[in-house]
Amino acid sequence: MNTKILITTAFIFSFVACNTNNHQFDAAGTFEVDEVVVSSEIPGKILSLTIREGDTITKNKIVGEIDAENLSLQKEQVQASIQALGEKKTDVLPGVYLLEKQLAVQQSQLQNLLHEKIRFENLLKQDAATGKQVDDINAQIDVARKQLAVTQQQINVQRNNISTQNRSIMSEGKPLEKKVAQLNDQIQKANIVNPVSGTVITKYAEEGELTSAGKALYEIADLSEMTLRAYISGAQLSQVKLNQNVKVLVDNGADTYKEMNGIITWISDKAEFTPKTIQTKDERANLVYAIKIKVKNDGYLKIGMYGEVIFNPKP
Repeated sequence: MNTKILITTAFIFSFVACNTNNHQFDAAGTFEVDEVVVSSEIPGKILSLTIREGDTITKNKIVGEIDAENLSLQKEQVQASIQALGEKKTDVLPGVYLLEKQLAVQQSQLQNLLHEKIRFENLLKQDAATGKQVDDINAQIDVARKQLAVTQQQINVQRNNISTQNRSIMSEGKPLEKKVAQLNDQIQKANIVNPVSGTVITKYAEEGELTSAGKALYEIADLSEMTLRAYISGAQLSQVKLNQNVKVLVDNGADTYKEMNGIITWISDKAEFTPKTIQTKDERANLVYAIKIKVKNDGYLKIGMYGEVIFNPKP
């Protein structure tokens, strides 16, 4: 709010000054930039922050690190829990082994009974055996086959039960794997990555300090292009439009000006009252409109520098 007051005050006084200076201008204001506040994404101790005010830093450069030892320990704990799940799995072999051994014995017994059946049937043809003996063999074969089926079913049930139990145990690993991925992401955020190319404007933190998530560490801005925020009266609105080329004048000594090209990129649709610090009642009642003008910076322009605008410069 104070910045706007200063800018608006400069605007009003500029119209007074233009009556006495040798050149005429349509609006005046000060230069500003879009500053990016870089914050910590995780809480912790600042292990390093290798920047200084005025440094020019490229985008995506790692400029510091937050202590993430606690996160690393949490990750190791979760990984140990995943490994422990494998040890909880039940081995299917011991329980099934005895049943399969029993099944093999039953299959052998059935084969012997089938062999005996053939022998008794041949003896019956020779009247060397009775029909009852053949019937007894058939009955024994039926019992053996039923026992064989029961044992096979027990093997299948045993395998299914153990398989279901193991799947239930291993299903607990999915959430743990997601937790590991989440911790990896947080550990990655321990690196302080510069988001945009630009110049460090203000540094708020130092190595060794404790920080929290979202706490500002430094401000950075791209100074290659600056914005002149100026104010115009309602009567001047018809003289400006978006993407209009204008001439910007900046002090270059006592009585000289540096001329630069600018483009109007924004025109406010709402009027503002001039600051109450102006003593005259009529001046306080004046309404002004803010505009923004982009100007390429060759290194001469500074934040807060005063500038004047001519909307329709003469060739």
